[in-house]
Amino acid sequence: MTNVVVVGCGIVGATIAYELSKIPDLTVTVFDQQPTPVEPDLSLCPTSTGAALGVLMGVISKKEKGNNLRMRLESLQYYERLIPELETLMGLDIPFNRSGILMLQFEEDLSVWEKLIEIRRSQGWTLEILGLDRLNSDYPYLNLDLVTAAIYSPDDRQVNPVALTQALIAGAKQRGVTFQFGTTMTGGNDREVHTTKGNFAIDWLIISAGLGSTAITQSLAQPIDIRPVLGQAIHLRLNHPLGLNQPVITGNDVHLVPLGNCDYWVGATVEFPSDGEELAPDAASFKAVMQQAIAFCPDLANAETIRTWHGSRPRPQGRPAPIIERLSGYQHILLATGHYRNGVLLAPATAEKVRMAIEGM
Repeated sequence: MTNVVVVGCGIVGATIAYELSKIPDLTVTVFDQQPTPVEPDLSLCPTSTGAALGVLMGVISKKEKGNNLRMRLESLQYYERLIPELETLMGLDIPFNRSGILMLQFEEDLSVWEKLIEIRRSQGWTLEILGLDRLNSDYPYLNLDLVTAAIYSPDDRQVNPVALTQALIAGAKQRGVTFQFGTTMTGGNDREVHTTKGNFAIDWLIISAGLGSTAITQSLAQPIDIRPVLGQAIHLRLNHPLGLNQPVITGNDVHLVPLGNCDYWVGATVEFPSDGEELAPDAASFKAVMQQAIAFCPDLANAETIRTWHGSRPRPQGRPAPIIERLSGYQHILLATGHYRNGVLLAPATAEKVRMAIEGM
């Protein structure tokens, strides 16, 4: 048997564990410093996964080609298989919005999008430009005073990241993966990891601990600098649903995420720490996000607040996100971390890269 240890059990680590559980003759153990999760509740997941809105922006990304785009599109295809697979395996429903993404535009020149529509068509995906008449007809609750058009992507998705993570953990457990929560990695090498619950022999170590990856790599004498970027979001409830089969609506990097019935998420801020200062939620940033959301959906001004929350996203310093590679100086330690704002979106493609690395050795 090959012993694989995964450190970090947010959406990326959980997806890796689930994917590796399909490989015969692997013994997979997952460590995470957070306590055992109890319910699929954002307030019980104070990490980057808990901060995420689960908006899967792949087709509507402006990237025309390259590895990052390939990962985005591969992940979208993976989710179309994964969600029903997990629902059948676990006998549960995972909130998964298949109504696409509507991105509001505030400029007259749409030539960039016209070009991208043709590129996506050649790649087998769909994007549409919706004019104001169509928007007024299909989305009467939107304020279009400053809107010139919208880009609609029927192939993009949104998923509840915490519910999905917990389903992945349950599915991986059912397939024999061991999870040890409340456990911190303190050091190790290619053949052994040291944790607060003892030492464990390994053949492979996968570091998917987000912000915790910096301390882990420091303990291995190959530090990777990953820094927090805070995001705040809010769960709102209206006295009536805005419409049926609603897509995620985004404008000026603010997302309105329908949850079913009369509930919606709005977010998220992007807050960078100042040098030497502790990262704390900024009231002005949160207010600006809410003002933008109300500007394009005035009904939100009268919504009931169910919950507010925040979490920190792991952003690599001085290099692109994410980091998926061998840790320098080690043959059997893989980094799968630093996904910044795209952990939920890129988790499946990341897991596939990890699986290929292990099977290729």
